Amino acid sequence: MKEKLTGKESRWILYDVGNSAFTLLISTIMPIYFNYLAGNAGLSSVDYLAYWGYAASVCTIIVAILGPVCGTLADTKGFKKPVFLTSILIGTISCAVLGAMVQWLAFLIVFVIAKVGFSSSLVFYDSMLVDVTDEKRMDYVSTQGYAWGYIGSCVPFAACLVLVLCADKIGISMELAMGISFVIVALWWLGMSIPLIKQYEQKHYVEKQPHAVRQSFVRLGSTFKNIRKEKHVFMFLLAFFFYIDGVYTIIDMATAYGSALGLDSTGLLLALLVTQIVAFPCAILFGHLSYKVSTEKLITVCICAYLGIAIFAIFLRTQLQFWILAILVGMFQGGIQALSRSYFTKIIPEERSGEYFGLMDICGKGASFVGTTIVSVISQITGNINIGVGMIAILFCIGAVIFFKSVSMAKKQKCADGVNIKSADTGKVEITAV
Repeated sequence: MKEKLTGKESRWILYDVGNSAFTLLISTIMPIYFNYLAGNAGLSSVDYLAYWGYAASVCTIIVAILGPVCGTLADTKGFKKPVFLTSILIGTISCAVLGAMVQWLAFLIVFVIAKVGFSSSLVFYDSMLVDVTDEKRMDYVSTQGYAWGYIGSCVPFAACLVLVLCADKIGISMELAMGISFVIVALWWLGMSIPLIKQYEQKHYVEKQPHAVRQSFVRLGSTFKNIRKEKHVFMFLLAFFFYIDGVYTIIDMATAYGSALGLDSTGLLLALLVTQIVAFPCAILFGHLSYKVSTEKLITVCICAYLGIAIFAIFLRTQLQFWILAILVGMFQGGIQALSRSYFTKIIPEERSGEYFGLMDICGKGASFVGTTIVSVISQITGNINIGVGMIAILFCIGAVIFFKSVSMAKKQKCADGVNIKSADTGKVEITAV
């Protein structure tokens, strides 16, 4: 199997390098800065963690509403690139504006707008995979995207980290250092988007019709009805809803969790930088393994690993334990995300990829609704952050059970699709393998 990346594949991967900088910012520096703003306003550590979780949940709700509609519209010929660009501009501009927000509530509002733009762009970006490569290379290209995204995001992150940690030494305030950091990430994100935006061609699409927006709602309604008949797709989305929700909850709230436990901020940032470094070779490894081991088995391994990580988080108390957690997350983070993306791409109609990825986003692609809400509510009810985080393990258990069911259904579907019944000219019925 040829593994050298084509120009189209490389430009697609480059966007992962760009948007991953924002993902890393959300999971590292941004929660610490919000903790700083919340502390200035007198919020407790439990309330700080809860409000951060609620903000992440609001993002998911908004994208869950907008994603399928925009994704369906993007499947129309000539629409995917413009809506993709619009979402990028919303995300990058809002990211740059975050530095001017010094009041915690205003900061959260702008953060929600930025993350909605970011999450929406992923709906269109993921659906572009079918246009830049073929089915045999999807697992490999998808894992390459996450791998280079992890390592590439470390470049702007390192610059931001130096600014934030050395703000006093270079004679600038924390607020100014954070403001510059947000601008750096926004420019990196936008700059890495340009090659894909300029060269992308939409190969699979639905022909443009009068009243395209209204037609997108009609097609979306039809998909909701038909997806119940495509049981293997429906069950995978249900499984994905639970297990990826747990994954994104851990990613989104790792730094917030460590800060709430009172762990050293510098140590938290460095540990999560190690997560990115570890994730790079591990994601590439999963890509190579996909040629030898089935995607279904690799996803199962990742789900089980995350179940163990969630259980481990219940007992987390020290900085060293947080470092161990960060390394474990890095080992499986890229694999479960990339393989889920490529697996889903293989089982959906190519010309309606945006529409289906919009549905996938409802199930947790942009953020973590159920997970963050569980952590926030349980933490406030019990007053114990560890118990709140530990409840994430339930999501992986449910996700694993449903995923096994979806794989079984998919195999049955393949067997059914593998036989065609054709009528011969003689009037006889001929059964042939497809």
